[in-house]
Amino acid sequence: MNKRISILGIMALLVVAMACGDGSSTNESADLTGNDFLVTIKTDLGEMKAILYDQTPQHKENFIKLVNEGFYDSLLFHRVIQGFMIQGGDPNSKNASPEQRLGNGGPGYTVPAEFVANLFHKKGALAAARLGDGQNPERASSGSQFYVVQGQIAPKEQLAYDQQMIGQALQKCMTEMPDSELAKALNEVRMSGDQQAFVDKVFDSIDELEEVTGLDLASNMTEEEIEAYSTIGGTPALDDQYTVFGEVISGIEVIDNIAAVQTMPGDRPMEDVRMYISLEEMPKTEIAKKYGYQY
Repeated sequence: MNKRISILGIMALLVVAMACGDGSSTNESADLTGNDFLVTIKTDLGEMKAILYDQTPQHKENFIKLVNEGFYDSLLFHRVIQGFMIQGGDPNSKNASPEQRLGNGGPGYTVPAEFVANLFHKKGALAAARLGDGQNPERASSGSQFYVVQGQIAPKEQLAYDQQMIGQALQKCMTEMPDSELAKALNEVRMSGDQQAFVDKVFDSIDELEEVTGLDLASNMTEEEIEAYSTIGGTPALDDQYTVFGEVISGIEVIDNIAAVQTMPGDRPMEDVRMYISLEEMPKTEIAKKYGYQY
């Protein structure tokens, strides 16, 4: 069973806790009146087309403003993690030296979080980066940095459990009851460095983990989410944590091209991957017909 999505999700949640620190048809009932903006993200490794969601108006308005100002032109995808996501939008990356660490730059403001229940981290999702909860309890988005989800495909039976709740249960078990037999067994596998074995152990111990922590680990995913995560993949551990404000509707393979590049410590590509972003206003009917996007 392929559980690599849980390796990324659960291990990332555990590390944070321990450290404290293309559709093919349109929806016939959809309102296709008026125009919308088609986003083009050009890179040396291919071109992506994306749409911005009306359900996240502040993020949509801000992204359009920055693109129209030429803000993103020649910036880098400065953080790339294969099987997870590709991130860019740091203005400091435009003229960065090869050894420069990136990820702290922005336009000088944040955008309030806009969490929408049916907007989730499927492959191709466009989402806003942000500072961690410790510094940013309201989970406000970076004014410019964004990431595009690659993720992994998860089997449907695995999606029956909430990865965020599993992370919380692991934190509680391993920090509040470190002398328990379960905590010792989990920690022994975790310290071996075999991430696959650790994930296997976690899922094999779900019932016991629920019992010792008193937490309900059942997932509340919708059928749409389960279908997406089990077919095209994604990163469900990020849902309701970061604002999803758009999605790639053409050129989704470019995400894989960028995610596959060789990276340095800190996840920066060894060879710069630059972006050039433009907007085109066109009728929604044309976008739906040309790209199979379902409004």
